[in-house]
Amino acid sequence: MGNFSAPIAAAMKRYSADEVLPFHTPGHKQGRGAHELLHELLTAEGLRQEVSLMEELDDLHAPHSCIMEAQALAARLWHADECLFMVNGTTSAVQAMLFGTLKAGDLVMIPRNAHRSVIAGLILSGATPIFLPVDFDDEFNLPLNVSVETIARAIKKFPQARAVLLVSPNYYGVAAELQKISKLVHAAGMILLIDEAHGAHLTFCDELPPSAMEAGADLAAQSTHKILGSLTQTSMLMLRKDFIDVERVKRAASLLQTTSPNQLLLASLDIARLQMQIDGQKKICAAVELSKRLRAEIKNIFGLKVFEGINLDPTKVTVNVQGLGLTGQEAEEILRRELRVQCELSDVTNLLFLVTFADDEETISKLLDALRRLPRRTPKKILPPLLPKGITVAKLSPRETFYLPAEVVALNEAVGRVCAEEVTFYPPGIPLLMPGEEISAQVVEMIGHSQGRVIGMGDSTLATIKVVA
Repeated sequence: MGNFSAPIAAAMKRYSADEVLPFHTPGHKQGRGAHELLHELLTAEGLRQEVSLMEELDDLHAPHSCIMEAQALAARLWHADECLFMVNGTTSAVQAMLFGTLKAGDLVMIPRNAHRSVIAGLILSGATPIFLPVDFDDEFNLPLNVSVETIARAIKKFPQARAVLLVSPNYYGVAAELQKISKLVHAAGMILLIDEAHGAHLTFCDELPPSAMEAGADLAAQSTHKILGSLTQTSMLMLRKDFIDVERVKRAASLLQTTSPNQLLLASLDIARLQMQIDGQKKICAAVELSKRLRAEIKNIFGLKVFEGINLDPTKVTVNVQGLGLTGQEAEEILRRELRVQCELSDVTNLLFLVTFADDEETISKLLDALRRLPRRTPKKILPPLLPKGITVAKLSPRETFYLPAEVVALNEAVGRVCAEEVTFYPPGIPLLMPGEEISAQVVEMIGHSQGRVIGMGDSTLATIKVVA
């Protein structure tokens, strides 16, 4: 097959065209028994091709034909040595990064606001986290990223660490300085793992921060569905061979994926790659230009500010609504219920909008019109969040904490105990405590003075906390 083909999709079409009589899974038998509602969701051809585990459709766990070819094409396009297609979400890709490179007793540096999939990966691997503080923007009340200086200090303090894991870019589009960090990490004999869930498009436009693979990362987990054109739940895990055991990572990924992958999901990854290979640069650069126009127009709307900064993906448009006297959550509700516009997320002060290659002048104009129609209210005082400072290492690994019995104690009696649950206040969504961390008097005081919705704690009144027994 040529470079401008979709090998998995082509194999599925050939199987469907053979018109074989199916006495195999799935039970709907290529759509024959599918309910009418399922027919409405999928085309007749889509149902005919919704089969798996046939020899000519390859095996995700031991690829040798169309899946192997599709993954190789993706690796080439994203500047990786190898690529693994993931159908259990980027959660499983992040877990495979950790499970496939770390073992019990290893130390790994992670940002304090890492996704919950990172903690699950630490439970699987047995590694112990070193928590890195994340820089914070006080004006917009949002997390930035881990600085090069913080990484350098952490490496000096914990030279025995095995790996550094970063989230880049983060939800708000702020990327870490990965090229500098990659050199630091590798010079120290460590590996660099990147949760690049929000950055599958970076490689296709020079105006965006460099992708993890281009910056020298060893592994990068990408949510292909978030910004590009594959189906929800599909992701890719990019690998560079120099400093990792590739076969071990593949075994880890296989353990974490279903043995009955949906062929439509695999084909959507293949087709998303094809779409980017054909005209990805044109499409992604057009989205960047649209986001620039959107940002310029928002600056002219009374009461609104748009977040800007270095190492920022401009297609993640964060709009601060404090000048209207609204919280981000109030503005989201008005946009959704009254103006029929849905943002990606809201926090106490901001709205986040994603501009992708699917947008055009019309969608941007409608968004701007909706923003202009937001009401004005009496301004509310927003207190800055209380955030953990410094580089700290967990007392127990997440795996040890997971298996040990826990008990509930009064919060004011928990100083010196090991936390057995996550304590996060939203906003800003940066955990004050993670499972396995020792509870200090300072953190207890911070919990008592924190505002916002608490996530992870069993007792929402904050009177008690779960600790290792």
